[in-house]
Amino acid sequence: QVQLVESGGGAVQAGGSLRLSCAASGYIYWPNYMGWFRQGPGKEREGVASIYSYTTTKYYADSVKGRFTISRDNAKNTVYLQMSTLKPEDTAMYYCAAARGNIGSWWAEEKYNYWGQGTQVTVSS
Repeated sequence: QVQLVESGGGAVQAGGSLRLSCAASGYIYWPNYMGWFRQGPGKEREGVASIYSYTTTKYYADSVKGRFTISRDNAKNTVYLQMSTLKPEDTAMYYCAAARGNIGSWWAEEKYNYWGQGTQVTVSS
């Protein structure tokens, strides 16, 4: 049974930073993608960033490139999302997700097998 537990969300002013963590328990399968998605008020869920375990290649949505950094600690089975220069439009529920194998299209949420419960990020102007 795979479980993903997010932490690190909160309220911050525009321009601030937050670091989200996602701790995975259970065997996910190797290689895998671990990523972050978000859903803002009245919006559809969208891919934010993902990292492929086999090559450690990182993928980002255009809206967060240069501001967010995804990383993973395989020994701790944890993935992180460092968010800097936050904007009000980054306000959303952030979800951690994991996908078995090489899914290719990292942004496609239907390809992810496991999901966390989410952590709220609120950015005020």
